[in-house]
Parts: sequence; C-alpha cells; structure tokens
Amino acid sequence: MSALRDLIVGEAELDNEDEESYDEETGEVRRKINGSNGVNGVNGHVQDSSEEDEDDDDEEAARLVREGFIVEDEEEPEERERRRQERKKRRREEREEEEAGLDEEDLDLIGEALPDSERRVTNEPKFKRLKRGHKGDRDGRPKNVGEIFDDDEEDDQARSIDGARRADGRGLEDEFAGFIEEDFEDEAGQALDEDDDADIRRKPSRNVIGIPDAAGLDEVALEDMKEAFGTGFEYDWALELQEQEQEDQNRQDPEDPDAIAKGLELKDVFEPSQLADRMLTDEDNRIRYSDQPERFQLARKPYRDLELSDEEFREESIWISDLTWPKKSIALGNEHREAFQKSVAKVLEFMNIDDYEVPFIFQHRKDYLIHAQRISVSPDPYNPNAPNSVISAEKLLTQSDLWDIFDLDLKFRALIEKRHALQRTYDNLASMLQDGWKDSVVEEMLPAAITMEELQDVQDYLHFQHSARLGDMAAMNGSSTNGAIQRRPGASKMIFERVRTGKVYGLVRAFGISADAFAQNALNKEGRRQFTEDPSQRPDDMADSEDILDPPDYSSGSQCMRAAKAMFAEEIALSPKMRKVVRQTFFMNGIVDCHRTEKGLRKIDDQHPYYDFKYLRNQQLTDIARKPDRFLRMLKAEEEGLVEVKVRIENSESFRKKLYSVLESDNFSEIADAWNRERREALDMALSKLERLMARGVKEALKTQCENEIAIACREEYGRRLDQAPYKPKGMIIGTTPRVIALSNGTSQVGRDAVCWAFLDEHGRVVGNGKYVDLAVGDPERGTDDGADVDAFIDLMRHLKPDVIGVSGFSAETRKLYKQLDEIVERKELHGAEYEDEDGKSRTDRLEVLIVNDEVARLYQSSDRANMEHPGFAPLTKYCVGLAKYLQDPMKEYASLGRDIISISFDPAQRYVPQEKIIKALETAMVDMVNLCGVEVNEAVGDLYKANLLPYVSGLGPRKAQQLLKVININGGVATTRSELVGEQDRNIIAAVGPKIWNNCASFLYIDFDSSEPEADYLDGTRVHPEDYDLGRKMAADALELDEEDIEAETQENGQGAIVRKLIKDDAQEKVNDLILEEYAEQLEKNFNQRKRATLETIRAELQQPYEELRRPFALLSTNEIFTMFTGETPDSLCEGMIVPISIKKVADDYVEAKLDCGIEGVVPALSVSNRPEVSAKQLFSVRQTVQAKIIYLNRKQLTANFSLREDELQKPFRREVDRMTDEWDDAEEQKDKESMMEKNDVSGRTQRVIKHPLFKPFNSVQAEEYLGSQARGDLVIRPSSKGLDHLAVTWKVSDNIYQHIDVLELDKTNALSSGTTLKVGGRYNYSDLDELIVNHVKAMAKKVDEMMLHEKYQNSSRADTERWLTTYTEANPKRSVYNFCIDPRHPGYFFLCFKAGQHARVQQWPVKVVPQAFELQKNMYPDMRALCNGFKMVIGSMMQNKGRR
Repeated sequence: MSALRDLIVGEAELDNEDEESYDEETGEVRRKINGSNGVNGVNGHVQDSSEEDEDDDDEEAARLVREGFIVEDEEEPEERERRRQERKKRRREEREEEEAGLDEEDLDLIGEALPDSERRVTNEPKFKRLKRGHKGDRDGRPKNVGEIFDDDEEDDQARSIDGARRADGRGLEDEFAGFIEEDFEDEAGQALDEDDDADIRRKPSRNVIGIPDAAGLDEVALEDMKEAFGTGFEYDWALELQEQEQEDQNRQDPEDPDAIAKGLELKDVFEPSQLADRMLTDEDNRIRYSDQPERFQLARKPYRDLELSDEEFREESIWISDLTWPKKSIALGNEHREAFQKSVAKVLEFMNIDDYEVPFIFQHRKDYLIHAQRISVSPDPYNPNAPNSVISAEKLLTQSDLWDIFDLDLKFRALIEKRHALQRTYDNLASMLQDGWKDSVVEEMLPAAITMEELQDVQDYLHFQHSARLGDMAAMNGSSTNGAIQRRPGASKMIFERVRTGKVYGLVRAFGISADAFAQNALNKEGRRQFTEDPSQRPDDMADSEDILDPPDYSSGSQCMRAAKAMFAEEIALSPKMRKVVRQTFFMNGIVDCHRTEKGLRKIDDQHPYYDFKYLRNQQLTDIARKPDRFLRMLKAEEEGLVEVKVRIENSESFRKKLYSVLESDNFSEIADAWNRERREALDMALSKLERLMARGVKEALKTQCENEIAIACREEYGRRLDQAPYKPKGMIIGTTPRVIALSNGTSQVGRDAVCWAFLDEHGRVVGNGKYVDLAVGDPERGTDDGADVDAFIDLMRHLKPDVIGVSGFSAETRKLYKQLDEIVERKELHGAEYEDEDGKSRTDRLEVLIVNDEVARLYQSSDRANMEHPGFAPLTKYCVGLAKYLQDPMKEYASLGRDIISISFDPAQRYVPQEKIIKALETAMVDMVNLCGVEVNEAVGDLYKANLLPYVSGLGPRKAQQLLKVININGGVATTRSELVGEQDRNIIAAVGPKIWNNCASFLYIDFDSSEPEADYLDGTRVHPEDYDLGRKMAADALELDEEDIEAETQENGQGAIVRKLIKDDAQEKVNDLILEEYAEQLEKNFNQRKRATLETIRAELQQPYEELRRPFALLSTNEIFTMFTGETPDSLCEGMIVPISIKKVADDYVEAKLDCGIEGVVPALSVSNRPEVSAKQLFSVRQTVQAKIIYLNRKQLTANFSLREDELQKPFRREVDRMTDEWDDAEEQKDKESMMEKNDVSGRTQRVIKHPLFKPFNSVQAEEYLGSQARGDLVIRPSSKGLDHLAVTWKVSDNIYQHIDVLELDKTNALSSGTTLKVGGRYNYSDLDELIVNHVKAMAKKVDEMMLHEKYQNSSRADTERWLTTYTEANPKRSVYNFCIDPRHPGYFFLCFKAGQHARVQQWPVKVVPQAFELQKNMYPDMRALCNGFKMVIGSMMQNKGRR
C-alpha cells in the first residue's frame, strides 16, 4: 500500500527515496538515504500542507439531515431554497473536479478488499482529501525476466496495448516479462514501472479508481477493487435522482397525491455488511432512536413482543427471589426473606416498567435495596437526651445482585414465551377436538412448570401422547398453528401411535396403573394415592388371547408383550411427573465419576495437566460447584476423547427399589408375581432411558453453572482492576492526572540494547520520547563511572519534572532496568514536583519508580489506535506510551480496548468459557465503574478516550453514544446544562436523547460548573439527578438559613440554581453537615411516599465535593503478579522441586551459573554440582550447554533461583501434593494402569531406556502420533528407536495429521543404556545433548514451517486443489504467471512449490525441503521465505533465458 499511501495529502509530499531502515521494536535508525525521514514533532507525525475546507462540518451536518439521521428544525422556504441551491452547486463543482480524492471510508473499504495491503495510518481529520502522488516519485526502471512470478502482478490494460504497438520481437524474454511483480520492494522503496506517455494520453477522469497511476495500484488490485466497489460512476444515478427529486419538489403540486418523490435510503447505495459495520442498518437506527436503554433493547430483542401480565409479573418476582435467596440467606438470615422478596419485586418494576438500568437503580433507588427499621434501645442513664431508638439498616441487594436479576428476568421471559407457545398448541388442539376434551397432565403441569426443562417435559409428553391429533391439526391449518410449537413425528412415535390405537394397548392397561398415576405416587412423599390392580390372567396368557393379538404386526404373544412393555416404559419415561422425580433425585444425590479412556491411558501421564482428575471418583455436585475450573477441564478432556465424565445417582439400587415398591401390586399370588416381574422390567427400561437423559441434563446444568462462576470471577477481577484511580502524585488529591515518564527495554538486554522512553504531560499528550542505552550507576569506591546516558537522563528528569517513573517489559531483564532507575533516583536525589504540605510549606519527595501492569500496553503497541495516534513511533515507544496512559487512568485504557478486552486473562479457566459470556460479564463491570466515575460530556465531545466511556453510561450504548456526540456537535459542540441533552425547543436545541434515556444517563453525564456562565447549574456537575435538584436546593437554603422570602428573591433574580450558587460563592458547603437528614427522609416518605434517605446523603456529599474520586488508590503489583508478567510463569507452572532445563552461562571450579528459558538467572552451589565432590564442575559441564536441573530455591521477587545438578536429586520426580478424601481417587485402577503400561513395554521386546528428559515417552510411532494429535504444531516427543540401543527417535508434529520421525544416532556412549554425548541427525547435523537438538534442530524446523504456512503464497489445501486454483487463475489472466506453496502430506517436512508460467503452460511442482534454519530448493539453501521466493524467480528466469537462447 506504499503507492496508495502516496495519495494522502502531506505524505504525498515525501520523497519515496528518503526512506530509512529501523529496528522494529526500538525504532533505532540503521541507515537513511538522501535526506530526512520526513517526520517532525515529538510524535513523529507527518506535516500536512493541505487544509480542510471550513464548511465541511456544515456539509456533514446537512448530509446527516438529508439521510434522516437528524430531524432538522423548521426553516423558512426562502432559507431552505438558498441552502438547497448551495448544496447543489457544491456537488456540481465537486463532480467537475478533474482529480477527485478517495475519502477515509473508501480507503478502509479498499483495505478490506485487499487484506494484504497495509492500512493507512494517520491522525488527520476524518474528511481530509487525498491527491495523486507526483509522477517524479515513480521509478521508470524496465522489467526483466527475473521479475516474473512477482506478487503484485500489474499489467495495466492501456500499457499492454501500447506495449503491443511498440513490440520489437524480443522473443521469449518479452513473453514472460512483467507477468508478476516483485514480492519485496528494494530498500529504496522504488515504485513499479509506469508508462508516462500512456498516462498522458489517458483521458482525465474525475474518479481515482479509474486512474491506476494515481492510486498506485496494479491492474489486478484495480480489477478486484472495481469488482467489489465499482468505478465510482455507479452512484451517479443516485446523485442525479436526488437532484431530480429536489427539482421535482419545487415543481410538484402539493395537492397532487401522485407527485410524491421517493427518497433514497442508505441501503439503496451501500452493501448490508458495510451498514452493519457502521451500525447504520434499519435495526441499528431503530435501537438508536427508540427511547429505551440500548442494552435493554439488545438483550430483550428475542422477547420484544412479549408483554407480561400482572399475574406473571408477580410470579416472576417470586421465581427470582426463590432462585437467589439460598445464597443471600447465608448473610441476611431468614428474618429478611419477606423484605428481600419485596426488594426484588421493586427492582423488577424499575427495570420492566420504568426502564431503569442497573446503575440508575443502584445510585438513585438505593433506599429500595436496603431494609431499614427502627429498633428501641435502653435509656442511657448518663445521657437523658439520648434517643430511645436507632435505625438498623441491612443491605438486601448489591450491584452484582441487580445484574443477576436482569439476567434472570431474561430467562423468565424465555420461560413465559415457551409456556405461551405450548399453551397455544394445547388450546388449538382442544378447540379442534371440542366436546370438552382435555388432558389433565398438561393442564396440571404446564402452569406449574418453573424451568425450561419442565416445559420441555410437557412438550415432549404432548407430542408423544397426541402426535396424530397434532398432525391432523397441522394439516387442517396448512402446517401452521398460530405460533404453536410443532414437531415432525419420528418413526418411533408412529410405532407407539399404532400400539396406542390398536388392540395391544389393552395389555398396557393390564399393568394395573397408568404412568401418570405411578409418577404421582413416586412424587407424593406422604404416601401412595392410587394402588396397582392385577388382572385375572397371567401376562403370557393375556398376551396370547384374541383380545390382544393384532396381526400382522403383532401375531404372537411375545411380540405383544414386548410392545406393551416398551409402550408402558415410554409412557413412564415421557411422564413430566416421573421426569421431575428422577431429575430431583439426580440433583440431590448425584455423583460424578471420571473414567479415563484408552487414549487417555496413554496420553495422560503424571505430568499432564489432566492428571488431577484421571482417576477421580465419587464427586458430589457441591464438590463440583466448589471447583468450577476443574469440571470445565474435565469436559474439555472428554471432548478430546481422553476421559469420560459420568453422572449417576448415589445408591441407585435403593432408589430403584423404592420405585419398584410404588409400582408393584401388594397382592400375594402367582399372577401378581408374574405381573410384578413385567412391571419391573418395564420400569428398568424407562429408568435406563431417564438416567441417560437426566445425566446429560445434569452435566449441561453443571457446565452452565461452572461457566457462570468463572464469568463472575472474571467480572470481579476486572472490577478490581478498574477500581483504581490514576496514580496520585505526592501532595495532590486522589484523581489528579500525573505527569508520567515510562521506560522499557522490551525483550532486549539491559546495558547493551536501547531502552525506549515516552513522557506524557497531565493532559495525556506525548511531549517527548527517545532512547537510552547505558543507565548503570557507577561506584566511586570501586572506581567505576556512571553510564554514558545517566547524565542525560538526570537532565531530562529535572527538565520534565515527572510525578512518577513507570517501568515494564517482556522479560526478567526489566527487573535490572527497574533497579538501575531506582538507584539513579536514590543516589542522584531526583525529586518530583513541589507541593504544599499540611503546614503550607513547599516540599518535594523522591520520585517513585513503579513496575506497571502492561497488559493493556502490550495490546496498544500493535493496535490501529496506536498507529493512528503515533505513526512515527517505534513499537516499543508506543508500548511506553501505553504504560504511561495506564498510570494516568487505567479505566480509560481498558475501555479503549473494546472487544479486545477478551485477550486479557482474568482467570486461568476463562478459556473454557464461551467468549461472548466473558465479554458480557466484563461489560457489566465496566458499566458499574464508568457510572461510578461519571463522564464529563463536553470533554467526551473532543476526546476520543473520554468518548470510549460513553457507551457504558446508563441508558446508552454504542449507537446512542454515537448519536449523542453527533447531536451535541450540531447544537454547537458544547452542552451548557444537562437539560439541553433532552432538547429545548425555545432555543432550537435538538434533543440528543429521549426522556427515558435522559432519566437514565443524566446524573452520570456531568458538566463542570462555570460560574461565568449565567445558565450553568452547579448541580449539573454532581452525581445528583435532576429529579432531586429541588432537594439539593432546599438543603442549600437550609444550610444558609434562608427563609422563603429570601429564597424567592434570590431565585427570581438569578434563576433556579441561585441558592446553590450562593452556597458555593460563600464557601459555606460544610454547613450542610449540620443538617439532620433523618427528619428530611421521614417527611419525604410520609408526605410523598418517596424513600430518599440514601439520596440525601449523596446530595450532602456532592454539595461539598462534586464527583469526588471514589475509586481506590492506584494498585501496585504484587510480587507474584510481577513474576508472572516478566517470566510468563505462575506459581503452579514453576516452583521448588521441579526439574527443568537450564542453559549454562558460566562454569567455575566450584559453582555453575545458569539461566532458565523464562529469563530467571540462578546458580548451582558447590555442593549441588555433582554427587562426586572430587570432580570439578569444569570437567562435567561447559558454557552454552543445556542440562536438566532441579529448582531448590526460587526467589520470585528478585527473579533468581538456586539449582541442583546432583544425580540423586534428579532421580526424584516432582509430584504436586494433593489433598484428597479417601474415596475420591481410584488408587487400584491407577496402580493397575501403571502395571499394564509396564507389561506393554516389556512385551514390545525392547530393553527399556532410562532417558532423563521430560519429553521422553516410552511410545512407539503410532502412540507418539496419537499423543501429539491434540498438541500444537512443533510439539515433539523423544522415544526409543527400533533401530537399537544406539539410536533414539524424535517425533514432532509438522501439521495436523502430519508427523516427522527423526532418527538420532548416539555416539560416545558410556554404556548401552546411557545417552550419547554426541547426537547425529541425517549424517550432517551434530549436537551435544537432547536439549540442543530440540532447540537447534526440531524447533528451528518448526519455525520454518510456521514461516512457510503464514506466508501469503501458501495455500492451505491439497496439491490438486492448488493446481486447480493456478489453472483457474491463469485462465482468467491469460498473460500472467503465478505460483503457490502447499504441504506435501506424504513426505513430512516437505512442501510443494506449484507454478504455472502462463495459460497454456502445464502446472509444475518442485519440492521444497525444510531443514534447520533454511529451506532447500533445487539443492540451494535459502534462509527465509523472501530469499526462497526470489531464488525461485532467479532459477526459473535463468531456465527461461537459456531456453530462449536455444
């Protein structure tokens, strides 16, 4: 997209030859060619020489009015006509421009059509125009045969025609020249060949898409772009129709009904996907303009037409109370049950009737969430004036409870909707059958169903018992039942229907009790209500009688009996009451067992993350609920085929016997015994089906509950991270924005590579940035000087005067940088800004150096937002900017992430929970915190970071926040009062929100009080809702002790807010503390039935400190959090006792210095080097050697460790201690499996090798492939080799279902079973140990495979599909050549290079072999994909030249 970027005004002024190469992380300049780098300013922004037209905003506003986004105020006809003529003239002038520009949205669309192109990055205004780059910037170098198979594939049609006219018969070289252009531009960034003569001859166009040279795009890109977006002339008809419409409106007769001009809509011009991305569909507009909270509309969309009756509303409050009370009762006690239910009912009223969102209810209806009662107290003999009663308040509902009620309200609506649908089905069936027909089971169970499962039971029963009637009803109504639920009957239902309507059903009746009566007996715990009656005949005799036999389907007694038992069992299994009995039993007495599969037996060893439940048994459902992460991992393992999770009833035989006793008859006779046997068999059949069904239901319910628990845990953790104010500078009040300098070394080595820094002032602007290398502080006692950059850093600190220094990075090396900076601050006495202490004296404190949480900065450095804000910064500098922004306000940084917030880990188990559920939970946490802090609405108009908070304001959402900002801009760009947001007709102020939305959001959108503004109201800058302004003014008047006459005079003179203004002007806010608010609250509740006790407290606080910062102070990272951030390890993944590979850095006679892969450095003390103290460490180990070591001490704060290399220590494997109950683990099966695995190894006939390596497994090739099946690409196992004891095999995963087996020859072995000290692979690669082989051979090849498969020329398809694609492409582009790569599944480690040199050439394939650090093609080695592609072009070009000469 470099040529496309030349179109941008400002960037088009840059010389393409003035490019520089820089380090991708630090941005360090390596080389610069011919001049400057084209950037200036601290942000590296490009200077823009063009200016935006001043009336663009007016044009935009007019466009919004035309498209119906904003309702324009009534205008005079003359004014409207004048504006119409101006717009018409402006459009005509724009169309007549010779060179039109692409706006930002067009460029975005081009970027979507060309995903491989680089997106334009700029921080210029949205409507900046673009222009063509100068022809002088384009290089006119000729192409040669070496450029065939280049990637951009430009072959402009005009140039092709002109080139044909000038052809001079250069033969084969000309035939192939220019088919495909360079994959990679040269370092000078030279443009592709352009034909200037053809460009001059080309007819000037007003559309850039029609000018390839102007856009800098090749023909293929232009053809794709035209195909996707057109040439730009497609919408001329829309403009012409619009002009014609306006002209017709001037000419048409208003009394002529046929002269109505039809207006164009957005959907007539733009693709639906484009409108959806910009939230401009009809549905988006409905949400945007509907006066209902956006979150309510989105959540209730499936139930938009559902209206709850008063009875259903009362049922809902009881239903939700019953579901939430078990947890709340622990804290509240049973005495508050009634108050709790009333509170829940009131919250539902606020949500469903008043359309109040959770933040509004929590902030402004807090008194309804509290149960307050007056309690008498004993008189105080020492204080006769003491009150004889006190108010006791108990918080019934928290803000988290309100969100739970909101979710349960949605579930209840789904429940009611399904109940209504079932009721319609039943009513339609009853009306069709008439004659007073009814089904007592449906009429009893349908209204009583309180869960979706119970409703499903009723539905299954209805469709089983009345399938034929429902089919007839559907046929009569034309397959429609007025919204009722219909299902197509299956074959089994048809069989049961034949039994029900045939003679065999008499045998079912002979069981002596109906399925419903039996289920009722089982459900009734007090006793049986109906007894079982025995027939007079034996079951076999009755089955053989003529009354039962029903040929041809049932011609024998045994057939009839089997059919009757199956029918009776099905009736029991489909009985809603029986299902309720079994379901209740499962939930009360359910047991979860985990059984490993054959695959799990081999794959899950004692180091596997699933081993903690491989033999888990007898888990109560409460045990599962206490460890939700473990159960989700169990289900994941089951999904992978490693275990089987089974749910059963504890003491199931006892439960079955109880049901037998309920079903059997009490008679004592041979006939009764025979029938009881048949009844038991039928019940067994029913229970078998019910147990399978209920087990699935219980597992699904447990899964949902565990997912909810993890989502709640994520929400709480996110809320904790959001609940921190900006870092508070010394001497400042909490909430003050600090000046921050942030530094980072990234992954570089401190003292050797660059350390980037960025400084942000208190307004969040990047004032400076740069880099240092040597910040080490010298030691005069040892004669060492300060580092080269220490003085410069000190001068910078004293010049910028930051309030805090933030440090972070990607490795343990950052800990060294932190120590260096802390030492500089301490020894050089660097202090922050001055401030006044409590005594009024000026003082300064030592600068604080903090390690900053970088989870947001890591995402920021590579985001489009960072590229737009700081296009000239290196990624590591952008990372520093992100760190500084986080210190200034964590909440704004989290809000700016949008849906990318899911990339941050809040709980280790969140990966097992659906992303949408996590995002929804996280959103509620952000909504809570944003509404706690409020948003200054005028700052949000001009500050993108503030604007990111608006969608989380109560009542708003992305669409309504967008509309709010647009309308405020149209109204002048500034809101003076909160009332302006709902519109003021007398002042021609357009409403930005409707009345309900305004009620929800008014108090959370504040406006800083400006005493110079006559209409400004102090309360508009507080958390006080406008509905309570009168209370605030009354409290201010009472605090000032003004009588009614004074109040009236002050109000008449200075407006409604005059009293509060006077309170502020007189600096008398503290007087409100003298008011007795309890009496106010009692009067309000008594006279106006309003509970405002908590509201009055809020008003008192806000009058003294408006929108005081209520978040906790900035949170410092704990030792474990810093450890995980710098190393990527957790306390579970790295701890004492583990055996890990270490890389040796230094070897002395009596100790060894080493380093872990995660960056932790450590030492092996003398006594831990070896079991043989007489042997020197230098004789055993060498520098850069990788060996296995045991961690004997781990310092998580200093990121250091002590290791042991003693053989006796390494022979003791690490085992994590687990505290289990006696019956929770199947020790017998565990031991049996271990013995079985040992026997299998013995049977294999191989002498078992003892290889001390964590990746060694006693597998054969098949087992190794099975083990690696679910592993990531590049993972491996080391295993015994079938070639003998002097060989090992390494199996690694190349791709899905593709594994390479590497033969490793061991040399220099001390004995037959030991590992060789020299390992040889393929006769050409030698390694000293297994770890070196893994890193430098297998992992090196895996990186090359990743590089190949991530390349743009790689096709993730078979060779045949790739060849078909090449053929199709060349048929569509006859004069072009093309190539692609695809994997060779038959030869692991190989790829095909498939190419086709023109339409009539045959497709050819060359093998590409992956070797460590390179690709091998035609016996040539290439270090990377760039070299491979260019090498291929050179080889094929040379072959074509030789062919042409022959």
